Amino acid sequence: MTAYLDYTSPSLQYTFDVNKSTLFKKDNDNLINILGIRQLNTLENTSLLDIFLSANNVIEPHYHQNAAELVYCISGAAIVSILNPFTKQIQNYPITPGQVANVPQAWWHYEVATTDNTHLLAIFNAPTPEVILGSDLLKFTPANIVAHTYCIDEPSWIKTVQPVQPSTYIGPYKNCHKNKKKQTRTEPLTHPFAHQQPEHRF
Repeated sequence: MTAYLDYTSPSLQYTFDVNKSTLFKKDNDNLINILGIRQLNTLENTSLLDIFLSANNVIEPHYHQNAAELVYCISGAAIVSILNPFTKQIQNYPITPGQVANVPQAWWHYEVATTDNTHLLAIFNAPTPEVILGSDLLKFTPANIVAHTYCIDEPSWIKTVQPVQPSTYIGPYKNCHKNKKKQTRTEPLTHPFAHQQPEHRF
């Protein structure tokens, strides 16, 4: 059923400052702003996420149960990775300014910034982009169910997922390596999933 707006109503909004609608902020270089029908009531079936990332930061694995997503690169560079549910393969799509990657509705996916000052626009064909986050699945699925289903030692699973924070959105955490030995890596991590299916390039 189509809902029609009353365009004579003085309560309708036609403009909005997305900078004033932060969905998640990790730090000043890694944040997500949101625009949906709750922010701009004339949008109807369109919404977007305005995403800022520094190198090697990840929009955590997730899916949008109510919308397809078109990821447009404004600046910087990123790899959009999609799990194709029909082929059971991860498909990696590097994008740079002016390029897009399309994520079908309800497909598991994530984005990795490969340079600093990466700016992405995620556009959805729904009035509000609903989301199921990987961190929430890991944190809220009962450990005994995971252990029993996948034949995993339950205490080991509990220990493994203990550091996971619900609704991570942008990883890794700022203190991710605080209690680990200093890494010997000298080069930046540009593609942490290089062992997966070769990248698709434009």
